[in-house]
Amino acid sequence: MTPVQITVGVGAGAKYLGVDHVIDLGPLHPSAHGAYRLRLLVEDDVVTEAEPLVGHLHRGAEKLFEVRDYRQVLTLANRHDWLAAFCNELTVALAVERMTGMDVPPRAASLRMILCELNRLLAHLVFLAPLTRELTGAPTAGTTAALRGREAVQAVMEQASGGRIHFMANRIGGLREDMPATWVPNVRTLLTSLTELAPAIRASTVDDDAFRARHAGLGVLSRQDALALGVTGPTGRASGVDVDLRRDGEHLAYQDFQPVLGTAGDALARVECVVGEIELSLRLIAATLDDLPPGPVNLRLPKAVKAPEGSVYVWTEAPLGISGVHLASRGEKTPWRLKLRTPSFNNVQALSALLPGTPIADLPAVLGSFAVVVGDIDK
Repeated sequence: MTPVQITVGVGAGAKYLGVDHVIDLGPLHPSAHGAYRLRLLVEDDVVTEAEPLVGHLHRGAEKLFEVRDYRQVLTLANRHDWLAAFCNELTVALAVERMTGMDVPPRAASLRMILCELNRLLAHLVFLAPLTRELTGAPTAGTTAALRGREAVQAVMEQASGGRIHFMANRIGGLREDMPATWVPNVRTLLTSLTELAPAIRASTVDDDAFRARHAGLGVLSRQDALALGVTGPTGRASGVDVDLRRDGEHLAYQDFQPVLGTAGDALARVECVVGEIELSLRLIAATLDDLPPGPVNLRLPKAVKAPEGSVYVWTEAPLGISGVHLASRGEKTPWRLKLRTPSFNNVQALSALLPGTPIADLPAVLGSFAVVVGDIDK
């Protein structure tokens, strides 16, 4: 049979891209909030070649950074990946602090770690919620658990920052302000609630025989391809890439732990890694809360923050993978260049390696296991 080229749209706005077919991953999957296309070569209803086509949501963030001072940059830095807002602004703050030689107070560092893990929980619960549904789209107990968990995490983040999506809790030199008096008890209550909800999520996904049969062996990304393409986060670790900057990095003082790793690199392994990371984040938050030091949460800053002339690269572990910032300064209050290394931009390229060999009927299952945020691609 002669190969046929088709263009598939993914995301909430995909139907406006002039595509042949639209794959619905919504309403809560990260890809539902933007739009990207896949150019597929299909033979006998099996994908033989795949090319992701991006650029429909170009945000121009890196150019906007160059005309804003460092306080204003933080406001924009949390928006390209709307499910990792706290982690995004933190990476930029760490870059400026490293350039200026700031040492943030120990309490601020610990609270940053807790808020990062809460942000990770939020992103993973959003990713898992649609996967817990039945094939008919009907919600399950796992769907209810994921949605309740997401709302509970957002409530705690909102209490800490005043925002539900764009938190703006970081500032250069620490955090904007300390947590309210009831916040730590509320976080402990949240941990108890999520620990009780996690089994229902697991039972609706990786512990469900039908789910396992539907995802096992699909969309395999080898460790070699993951390394060659710079794939990180749960997607990379599902393929055996043993890299986690919470353990391997130098900017946040996490205790020693073993990341959640897979070996199969298929759709099932990717979901297993995300489910496992929820359980890991709960443990990391509890351990950090137990050792939360007293004291201030920020440093007194001059009227204008100026990074000295030079450059620095800082990276952290965002929910979807490595988030990096290359900051180049000429000693002014605005960056001369602020280049982002976003996990979704690297990870989406892996679709060209893992989609060939996938039956057309299985595309939703494969793409549903592969989390990207489109704004993070088209930064």
